[in-house]
Amino acid sequence: MAADIILYGSPLSPFQRKTEAVLALKKVDYECEAVNIMAMPDWYLEISPLARIPALRDKSIASEGTAGTIADSSAMCAYLEKKYPEPAAFPDDAFAYGRAIWLEEFADSVMAMNGGGGVFRPIVFAAMTGGQPDLETARTTWNEKLPPLWDYLENQLDGGQYFLGDRLSIADIAVAAQLMQTDLIAAPFDADKWPGLTAFLSAMNTHPVFERNLQSCQKMLAKMVPEKIDLNG
Repeated sequence: MAADIILYGSPLSPFQRKTEAVLALKKVDYECEAVNIMAMPDWYLEISPLARIPALRDKSIASEGTAGTIADSSAMCAYLEKKYPEPAAFPDDAFAYGRAIWLEEFADSVMAMNGGGGVFRPIVFAAMTGGQPDLETARTTWNEKLPPLWDYLENQLDGGQYFLGDRLSIADIAVAAQLMQTDLIAAPFDADKWPGLTAFLSAMNTHPVFERNLQSCQKMLAKMVPEKIDLNG
């Protein structure tokens, strides 16, 4: 039986990675359909007017057109939480819920802008188009713009396994999805400076909710970035 949930986009998108992880956490069957991000087709722009990936379709609502579609990963995850409430991806406690939303936003905005936009894109997008990687931009971002973000996350973990409480939440999923965006292609950051974040990322890299996405990403990147690039220093 075909899955009702379809994600249009690419596994390489950290926002699709986040959404896939929530689906995996809830053990919801889903399918992925690739979208050409270099020249998005008209049908896709109709359901994702900001020209971003991924977009979600719930075929139990509609199989075509804009009906049954959602075009933002945070909205997708909120929808999935309502439709498939167990196991929960969001905390019950009001303050913890607010903190989870904040950490998701922190990941989706400033982490994505610097990690994805400042490291992943200059290297991988160049490889996609046959160009030379912009290592200068990637190295500058890695050494100057990302460390303050890692400092903040190290402090927020405060020696814990998760960012909130004693179980996986959307905060962990969103942050990990962005950390993985650079970890897929770059040598690790300094474990002595960020021991908690290093342990967190290591655990997330082997967590079942990310397994399907990471396998797809590693397969796609194997030829474009065969070895991780050392951007330190």
